[in-house]
Amino acid sequence: MVLASGNPIKARATERGFQRAFPHESFELVTVSVPSGVPDQPLGDAETLLGAENRAAGAAREFAAADYWVGLEGGIDDQAADQAAEPSADQGDDMLAFAWVVVRSASQVGRSRTAALVLPPAVVELVRQGHELGEADDIVFGRSNSKQQEGAVGLLTDGVIDRAGLYEPAVVLALIPFLNPRLYAGID
Repeated sequence: MVLASGNPIKARATERGFQRAFPHESFELVTVSVPSGVPDQPLGDAETLLGAENRAAGAAREFAAADYWVGLEGGIDDQAADQAAEPSADQGDDMLAFAWVVVRSASQVGRSRTAALVLPPAVVELVRQGHELGEADDIVFGRSNSKQQEGAVGLLTDGVIDRAGLYEPAVVLALIPFLNPRLYAGID
């Protein structure tokens, strides 16, 4: 399998997800850096999914002989920006963090989204000023390179759930079409 990222957290989540979905198989993970085709900080579901799709497709171009190509893209959904279009007192100024996972083979594709978490106001303010989420986390929490470690979710849950732990179930869920190929034939 080829993961379109050199991030060790994404690699760990991908390996664990494949191992859980296919416990009797062995996989060799190759990582490659490919462009996402979206901004460094994707905004919203569609842009984040497009980044994951582009990464998986880029990995397939780089290593055509692989069996699987994986793209993971983290994004944010700024509820305040969405609220301008559809006002709702329930969402306020919330900003959500999440990721999309796309797994491709020569004949199949699977997609899944992680759970989302509400970011604290100090992080939201920095992201709205143009910082990438990982940068904002590092500033607020006094860390360095947290996006390649526990991520926002790990910092906010005090390690109860780290970034790999957030991504792993989504990798498994993106593999559903590969676990049930007859039910998902022709999905692309």
